[in-house]
Amino acid sequence: MITKKYFVSASLLSLAIAGSPAFAQSPDKASISYVGSWSSLSLYKNFEQPFWEKHIPEASDDQISTEVTTFDQMGLGGGEVYRLMGRDVVEVASTVADYAVEDAPELEGLDMPMIAPDVDTARKVAEAYRPVLADAFKERYKDAHLLAVVPYPSQMVFCNADIDGLSDLKGLKVRASGRTTAEFLEALGAEGITLNFSEVPGALQRGVIDCAVTGSLSGYSSGWHEVSTHLYPLPVGGWDHVVTAMNGKKWNSLSENTQEWLTKEIKENYEDPVWESAVEETEEGIACLTGNGECSRGDAGSMTLVEATDEDFTEAARHLEETLLPNWAGRVDQEWVDRWNETIGEVTDLKASK
Repeated sequence: MITKKYFVSASLLSLAIAGSPAFAQSPDKASISYVGSWSSLSLYKNFEQPFWEKHIPEASDDQISTEVTTFDQMGLGGGEVYRLMGRDVVEVASTVADYAVEDAPELEGLDMPMIAPDVDTARKVAEAYRPVLADAFKERYKDAHLLAVVPYPSQMVFCNADIDGLSDLKGLKVRASGRTTAEFLEALGAEGITLNFSEVPGALQRGVIDCAVTGSLSGYSSGWHEVSTHLYPLPVGGWDHVVTAMNGKKWNSLSENTQEWLTKEIKENYEDPVWESAVEETEEGIACLTGNGECSRGDAGSMTLVEATDEDFTEAARHLEETLLPNWAGRVDQEWVDRWNETIGEVTDLKASK
């Protein structure tokens, strides 16, 4: 069961934090060019930009200078930015891991629908899989070095239809947020629809689609609560992890002191705060959408909050094991399947097989 086993062994945790020393000497003189994720979203505005643009230069006593932009400001696609990093065109890149699964299907193993029903479990999953991600980046992107893994808030379901649980999505048209989400929806008997984020409110209002998947606060800020009635709050769309990596040439050009200092700063002043905020943002998003709790971002909506049942978790686990994991296993080599079972499989009590 997904909900029964949340703890990673001490050996896996030690692997997850390897390279994050308790302290490091001051960094040497260096410059870093950073390309971040979506410029309009809170992750970039509240965390990525302040960390790379202000914190790194200030914390290093101006030993490290930075240039900061985002892939959308550069006119790039989300998956394209990793390819450019692998070609040494981009030094440091952050984007949603799901955007790059065509190039690196191993990344898809990080974030699957309903595999982590809460933030604590999502972080245990990410920490367990981190060594696997690190090796995937080295292999796929010319020795790129993994720097960070952080989540967006829970990717939940907004419906303009009466639903009481996952089973009620059967027969409905649902805008999916990625390939595995679409596969999960289809396994439930729903029809996975591809639709641009900006088109969703109108499609919900006109009945072109019945439901759509996105983060709680993203849905609230875009007015989805005004054109939908029911909110299923568990991560049917996963957590849309954003992964940061540095190209191998740049990483190897940094001194060991600078590498250690940067690793420590990223963990303590970027990764940890984002994970902590995911709890708050998910909860506040639900409050703003339903009126159940305090909403500091504007007038709260009145959506009906659908409570997850034990049957929902049982059904999700079944579809993960019978459909999603075998589909994914068929897209990667056996080595990655075995490592998934040794890491995320241990956290979730699930098993991937071809």
